Amino acid sequence: MAVPAYLFAGFLESGKTTFIESVLLDPGFTHGERTLLVMTEEGEVEIEPSTLKKSRTVVQTFDDQESLTPDVLDALIKKHKPDRVIIELNGMWDLEQFVVDISPVVEVFEIVTTVNGETFETYINNMGARMIEHIAAADMVVFNRCDEVRKAQVRARNIKAMNPRASIYFESPDGVGESYDEGLPPPFDLDAPIVEIADQDYGLFYVDAMNAPERYEGKTVRFKGQVYRGRDLPGNAFVPGRMANVCCADDIRFIGFICKCPSAMMPVADAWVTVTAEIHIEKMKQYRGEGPVLYAKSVEKATQPEKEVVEFN
Repeated sequence: MAVPAYLFAGFLESGKTTFIESVLLDPGFTHGERTLLVMTEEGEVEIEPSTLKKSRTVVQTFDDQESLTPDVLDALIKKHKPDRVIIELNGMWDLEQFVVDISPVVEVFEIVTTVNGETFETYINNMGARMIEHIAAADMVVFNRCDEVRKAQVRARNIKAMNPRASIYFESPDGVGESYDEGLPPPFDLDAPIVEIADQDYGLFYVDAMNAPERYEGKTVRFKGQVYRGRDLPGNAFVPGRMANVCCADDIRFIGFICKCPSAMMPVADAWVTVTAEIHIEKMKQYRGEGPVLYAKSVEKATQPEKEVVEFN
């Protein structure tokens, strides 16, 4: 069985090393097992030697992505025989390609992205594509050094829309943690017999249903979407969705839900339809786990919305 790997992504001074040290000091995580820690950039913070010794951790450093090949990583694993691998990834490396490269050697168990709230606006404005990649690939995102003003800035950037399945947290300058969703009520009346989703609210619906699918279990929804039918879907399914401005003009993508329906209802690709469907939470490979699956009650022809690309306000 492949060794589990934990990736810590984020730009320099985002708090990766501090986070990793806290993980190594957690006896519930390490409990006496061996860890191989791969470092790919030199930050301001160094892990204390006493922490490495106590957690039975050996460190290997690399200066560039080309030198950390799958064969090199495999050799390190065979040499040190770790129970897990932790990789602190250089913020400028291609995260998506790196995960693909190392997948034959390790099982990527979790990706954690740390973000410095003090520099977030600068990075998103100047290196938006790389920042989006770090957030979109993560299972957990931690925004540290965030006061109330910076929390508002993060929410204004539609961060949840970039990766609805991720757990997102804020950490204040004094170290107090808070969930991104804390205090936010559901955006729709989920007690209604049919939850009507207006065209302009599709973005809110998508983010909420992907983030908290349990809210929608057994609920019936109605919304308008464009039909996607691909080879990656079961024969009895299509995806009704919308093009969405997730973060910026350069990051417009199609977002939608898997919808199962009888063959008699199956719409043609690219058509605009109004879907009325009951939602159930199921495990699907397209969701990389559990997510909302629609069971169509009706699929009717519809006209294209006045505004084709949705926002998330």
